[in-house]
Amino acid sequence: MAIQPLEERYAMTINVYVLIQVEEGEPWHIADKISNIEGVKTVHIVTGQYDIIAFAELNELQELKDLIKSIHQVEGVRHTQTAVCIP
Repeated sequence: MAIQPLEERYAMTINVYVLIQVEEGEPWHIADKISNIEGVKTVHIVTGQYDIIAFAELNELQELKDLIKSIHQVEGVRHTQTAVCIP
């Protein structure tokens, strides 16, 4: 009997919301760039403490690390806070 890796036995989608603060100005061009990042499903301009909320569906933790890194590389992004959905 072959041993199945733990990741395969408990495979599930990782759903996350990323709350994003941007530098002063128009957040629409930043939201457009974020919408093109792999894994991102929806992006919304919002009011309040954060300027943008992005929703992403990922398959593994490395993709989450890559997502956050990619968002921070977008010019104009000041700060992010990530909320991982609990299944």
